[in-house]
Amino acid sequence: MQENRAESQVTAARSSSLDEASPSLASSSTEGRDVGIEFYRLLVGCDPTDADLTDDRDFDRHVLASVLSIAAMDGGPLSEKVGLVEQELDQLRAKYFPSGPVWPVARTTKPGLTYEDEIIMVRDLLLAQRSTEGEVSRWLAAMIARRAMEANHLWEDLGLRQRAELSRLLTRHFAPLAARNTKNMRWKRFIYRTLCEDDGLVMCTTPVCTQCNDFDLCFGEESGESRMAERRREFMRDVEEHVKAASH
Repeated sequence: MQENRAESQVTAARSSSLDEASPSLASSSTEGRDVGIEFYRLLVGCDPTDADLTDDRDFDRHVLASVLSIAAMDGGPLSEKVGLVEQELDQLRAKYFPSGPVWPVARTTKPGLTYEDEIIMVRDLLLAQRSTEGEVSRWLAAMIARRAMEANHLWEDLGLRQRAELSRLLTRHFAPLAARNTKNMRWKRFIYRTLCEDDGLVMCTTPVCTQCNDFDLCFGEESGESRMAERRREFMRDVEEHVKAASH
């Protein structure tokens, strides 16, 4: 009986979070914590943990859905959160998620970001290092550049399940850039170091990484729980606590 009540609470919260998300697709409230996984499920038809990534096209679809879902979970205009204009979002949906939900998009003429120039620099670096043709790698360059502005590990802010998925993404679509990361540096750190080196700037204070005081910032562990999984766990915990309180 208690499990049924908990399940009802989860279903209601999911429905509420998606309905109330327009135009940002997400809520910062407790009820909105599960919106990322729910949005992914609506796009792909399964949870991120169950996604089959054997085929390259399925992998691309998973990556695109992950970025869209984590952006939806963060709230705000979707176009701004993923770095694409409305027309690009419409094209992406038509090609990869034709049976998915029609997401509301806040119409904005300009992102108005204080780090817009920085996004352009990262995007242009990725575009110059593309190893696949077509619009997918172009979309991904813009999406990665925008999500790199967030505070977590890059794979986390792309909504991916682990760092290995980001490595696969970069190796597949931006192979020349990925091949330069011979020391397995953290990807966000490596991208910014590459920008500096290509501009003839010196980013580091020591010539050898092993002698640097910031070694752990560049090469430290990047494992951990994905952001969507973490939010889902918090959401389920809050629902269980609510059900327990209501049963007393």
